[in-house]
Amino acid sequence: MKSLIPLFALFFILSAGTLQAQQQYTVEGQTYNLNTEVEGALTLLWNTIDGEYRYFSKKGNDIVELKNTKQDGDYQEEYKNTLQQQTSDAAVSTEKVKLTLPSLHAFFVTYNKKKDPNFNETEKSIDLQFRLGAFAGVGNSVYTENPTNELQPIAGIDLELIDNVKLRRHSIVFRFKQTFESSEYKYSASQLSLNYRFKFVKTPKFDAFINTKFAALTFSSREYTVIPFGGSAMVNKESGSDFSAPITFGLGADYKVGNGYITFNYNDIVGLSVDSNGEFPIDFTFGYKFNL
Repeated sequence: MKSLIPLFALFFILSAGTLQAQQQYTVEGQTYNLNTEVEGALTLLWNTIDGEYRYFSKKGNDIVELKNTKQDGDYQEEYKNTLQQQTSDAAVSTEKVKLTLPSLHAFFVTYNKKKDPNFNETEKSIDLQFRLGAFAGVGNSVYTENPTNELQPIAGIDLELIDNVKLRRHSIVFRFKQTFESSEYKYSASQLSLNYRFKFVKTPKFDAFINTKFAALTFSSREYTVIPFGGSAMVNKESGSDFSAPITFGLGADYKVGNGYITFNYNDIVGLSVDSNGEFPIDFTFGYKFNL
């Protein structure tokens, strides 16, 4: 259990980053809580609102939203004209500016340095967010004995920590997974695990990822029947706990629906430091998670 302490310490340190200073601004009659990314003669404000990135440019007391609407399949890039108008007193090219936080950050810093040689660049912010979800499915517990390769019901919850700015393709997942005994295989397990996900496909609507489980605390119980030679059947019960670093890999996908995501996982396909029982792994779960 002591091995978990550094992991949870890291979790709370990262969580503290979510407490970014925000301020309320009114833009075209709407009030928003916005983060300050770059502060100077031209200030860059932003936040994720209803699951979408929104960017705003503030010069003096005037705040305008940076937009990139789509018409007949083509993006209009209105934000470039907005930036050209706001920086006409110290022109900076908008040709290669994208409507992303890193690209806008660089543009705003360039302009502010032109306006003020003493301008100090602010640290790039992060946007730590949490997603909470529930899932259910079936598995054949290939990393246990399971002599008749029985399928068992599975259910659990995920808490995912993501940074939508610097590490958009990466996330950490704290998972609780309950495996229920079946009528033929009297094995059940409660597992807390720490997982890392790399999102090799990342779009506004769809993510596909590799999941790596690298730490797990498992409480399990098993009931089995023994028939001694020449004797009568005896029912044995075993239970216990185990902390391990299984290093198992799986695949998954998230599809955005409303304020959340429909999720699919094919869990624990391959394990590097655990032994399977030789059966083909079946561990499929479906679920739904939403932004906190």
